[in-house]
Amino acid sequence: MNYAGNIKAEHSILLVIDLQSKLAPAIASFIDTLDCALQLAKASAIHQIPSIITEHYKKGLGESDEKIKSVLPNARYFEKINFSACAQEGFLDTLAQLNRPHIVVIGTEAHVCVLQTCLDLLQQGYAVTVAADAVASRNTEHKAIALEQLRQAGAIVSCVETIIFQWTTKAGTSTFKQILPIVK
Repeated sequence: MNYAGNIKAEHSILLVIDLQSKLAPAIASFIDTLDCALQLAKASAIHQIPSIITEHYKKGLGESDEKIKSVLPNARYFEKINFSACAQEGFLDTLAQLNRPHIVVIGTEAHVCVLQTCLDLLQQGYAVTVAADAVASRNTEHKAIALEQLRQAGAIVSCVETIIFQWTTKAGTSTFKQILPIVK
């Protein structure tokens, strides 16, 4: 599904792909990526957007970063060995149960698990937005290529702050007042 309109909070799911502790040292700009991911996660919690966290080969790569786990205490977790989360048993069923057509994606690695998951989500008919500043790879060139491939496949490539403001829609509200410290 190619989706060119504003991203609505009530239509969104936040998908956090493999932001894992043991993978972090190998990822280019992991700290900056995690900071952006945390901003989006905090905003999603304010908007009560359901979240899913995947953990790839947890035995070898460890659990998700503690910071992301603490910001999303109600997230559903999927341990996976498939690069695409969509290939993991129960994942697509969970998305169907949530009944929201727009998946906002962050995580690592952009050119492997993020890419393959997003391509499969697009094939399943979901609208997909990738927050470019909240995805990363070991090699920055690989990230850039993956983002271009996702654009060509019909995903929207955006940034965390844009997504946050699309979810928020209006200044001067109590929600906006909660969001403002996140983006300052």
